Amino acid sequence: MPDIDRVLRSNLKLRHLQLLVALDEFRHLGRAAEFLSVSQPAVSKTLAEIERMFDLALFVRSTRGTEPTPYGSAVVRFARSVLADYGRTRDEIAAVASGAAGRTSVGAMVVATPSLLMRAVALLKERSTQTTVMIEEGDLTRLLPRLRVGELDLFVGRLEPGYAAPDLKTEGLYSEPMCVVVRPDHELASAAKPRWRQLVQLPWVVPPPWASSRMKLEQMFYKHRLAPPLDIVETASFLVTLSCVRERSAVGFLALGVARHFEGEGLVKALRLPVPIELPPVGMITMKGRSPTPATEQLMQYLRTAAAERMSTERRPKGKAAVARSRTKSRRT
Repeated sequence: MPDIDRVLRSNLKLRHLQLLVALDEFRHLGRAAEFLSVSQPAVSKTLAEIERMFDLALFVRSTRGTEPTPYGSAVVRFARSVLADYGRTRDEIAAVASGAAGRTSVGAMVVATPSLLMRAVALLKERSTQTTVMIEEGDLTRLLPRLRVGELDLFVGRLEPGYAAPDLKTEGLYSEPMCVVVRPDHELASAAKPRWRQLVQLPWVVPPPWASSRMKLEQMFYKHRLAPPLDIVETASFLVTLSCVRERSAVGFLALGVARHFEGEGLVKALRLPVPIELPPVGMITMKGRSPTPATEQLMQYLRTAAAERMSTERRPKGKAAVARSRTKSRRT
């Protein structure tokens, strides 16, 4: 076997790395060739050249396409990481040359997007309109691998304890409760005291099985001596959740901040139904040992500012009605 360190440091070229990532992405020689704007024989020749460097089979070819071997998966991870660093450095140099402030790539869960991340982006843009923020929505299972290889600079969402790891740096920002939502014209939307028993037979759109909020939701039904609903759609996508709530008249389970935001837009209605569950906080995840770009550092600071604003607003009495309720309670006591 050749000197792997020498191969990784000296022999591999940028075009080799791009080819490896394209093959892993498309799992097909022809589609990878089309993406790279080269011929299929050229792809086969370059892959053979890379495999000779390592003296290892990196991909298995079959009539169904190409699949990475364990060696190939390791090299592809290396290729993704190098290309991500290359892209980040290229963008930073271009930003300095153009007078812009830079670029940051963020992976975000729905729970953090409307009220937290969008407020932080607005604050960042007030300071530097030319800073580019790339936001990719998804869940931890999809976004953490991209954070690890450097394709994302930052993750913002619920800090699920099952995904804690020594290579990750986490920072909690605030607690975010959940609530049950329906479409504004749903029969339960105006109910003064909806019951869990009323919800069992209705269609639901729920978080995926791995989410702590999903497990807590099922526990709520068990707490009321009910089996969880059977007519369900599982998703981590807000667009799918909203579509099910509006098109199927399904019951949804959303973070309270998200529900309040879209309730203000007239898209959903949060039920007057207590959901007394404890969930992991909303916060940020970065990689230990990887210095954030200046744009990422700025966005992180504005995320802290937006979280502080949010908590301050929640502690503040909400208008005359809240003050009246407080005074009434004082007179009764």
